[in-house]
Amino acid sequence: MDTNSPPAASWPWPDSLDALVAAPAFHKKLFENDHVRYLEVTIPPGEFVPVHTHRWPSVIYVQSTSHFIRRDGDGKILFDSRQAPPPQPTPFLEWLGPLPPHSVENIGSTDVRLLTVELKHVPL
Repeated sequence: MDTNSPPAASWPWPDSLDALVAAPAFHKKLFENDHVRYLEVTIPPGEFVPVHTHRWPSVIYVQSTSHFIRRDGDGKILFDSRQAPPPQPTPFLEWLGPLPPHSVENIGSTDVRLLTVELKHVPL
């Protein structure tokens, strides 16, 4: 889990920054219940996803990827894929902790396509 993010139980950001509210053109809810939320994320080339959050940790199925830049809520670059080692061949899975306010810009030539299962809590 990303240790720079607060746990979901003490989430300090408003619901208005939730991905489905702040960036609905890029996040589509496929399923939700008390335990999980399943999202389809599509970011076409040249598109900029406005500042939003992801409150819960998630398992992400990366269907396709492209070069992208992730910025924090103030616009500071957090990650530039052009400066990172090449990604794994798609498709692949990855784990992400909750994400505080950030934006994403697809600076590549193909869609970024993700299926994301956000884990609200794990039942006993």
